[in-house]
Amino acid sequence: MITLKEAITKKEMRDFVKFPFSLYKNNTCWVPPIIKDEIDGFDKNINPVFKHAEAQYFLAYRENKIVGRVAAIINRTEINQQKINKMRFGWFDVIDDIEVSKILLAKVSEIGKKNNLEFVEGPVGFSNLDKVGVLIDGFDHLGTMITWYNHPYYMTHLEELGYIKEKEWLEHYMHLRNLNPDDFSRVANMVKKRYELHSMNFTKTEQILPYVDQMFDLFNASYANLSSFVPISEEQKVYFKKKYISLINPEYIEYIADKDNNLVAFAVSMPSFSRALQKANGKLFPFGFYHLLKAKKQSKEVILYLIGVHPDYQKKGAAALIFDAFHKTYTKRGVDKIFRTPELEENQAINNIFRNMKPVNHKRRRTYKKMLS
Repeated sequence: MITLKEAITKKEMRDFVKFPFSLYKNNTCWVPPIIKDEIDGFDKNINPVFKHAEAQYFLAYRENKIVGRVAAIINRTEINQQKINKMRFGWFDVIDDIEVSKILLAKVSEIGKKNNLEFVEGPVGFSNLDKVGVLIDGFDHLGTMITWYNHPYYMTHLEELGYIKEKEWLEHYMHLRNLNPDDFSRVANMVKKRYELHSMNFTKTEQILPYVDQMFDLFNASYANLSSFVPISEEQKVYFKKKYISLINPEYIEYIADKDNNLVAFAVSMPSFSRALQKANGKLFPFGFYHLLKAKKQSKEVILYLIGVHPDYQKKGAAALIFDAFHKTYTKRGVDKIFRTPELEENQAINNIFRNMKPVNHKRRRTYKKMLS
């Protein structure tokens, strides 16, 4: 018999976070989160997303053993401003038993109906900067700190329960040795002169900080036309700066500005922390910090985390300045492989940026939708 319990206490929330550690214990592709960071992300007093979102967390038990989990999420900005009456679910993990998935997702639907919402979609997080999608292809590739990993049967469970494809994301990687720097430098020099643009390079974190808010504003403008996009709030800007800035090598951030120093394009990349996080196994102490710091300095793989180009410059070659600068930085640091974060298959503006870089599509992920009527 399967029973459902809402996770409320500190112990229950810790159990909620730690369940995947047992589910993927011997899986070499799963990347564990830092337990404290994950718990803090669910704390209404820490994560500013809860100023316009709400969530409940549920654990499924069989014979007093946890066999599944799910977060039921409502984003009020999405509902009230965008008029998208969507119930979200995320942090969905289950054993290979469709009855577990059924009872967890039924609870999500129940909450959606009580709030007069039209449909449920997931797995998604609280906002656009959270993890998204169930992995449907690429199970034998190492995950990243900014994506969920799951077993192949998740897709089967969802489809057998009547969920249908809503959106699909593609993940690619590129080898630096396959990129021709002349392609970037030639276009970059031409664009610099034509539009009076310049690159902004950094060596210290404090040099980046004055431009971070402007970067987030540009991110909002770059992605505003995508479906279900929820803008980053002022409080979230502060939160993300605090959460991620220490992990970023300043040289791995590139800003492109016009003659008045207004940002027109940006890219944020980070060293890959995947293997370091596997070694840390959810804990910063006693050795987790060491593994992360080592990866920050020595990783030969990078994750292209965020990229944005102002709509006025999306077809004018501004991205060439970014890749020209990154190619020089990555070459100097001995980087071999560049991974892209999941991008919507419909996002042609971003996909066009990479079309000549010989990207290899190695993963696909999908969100699923089901009507609540």
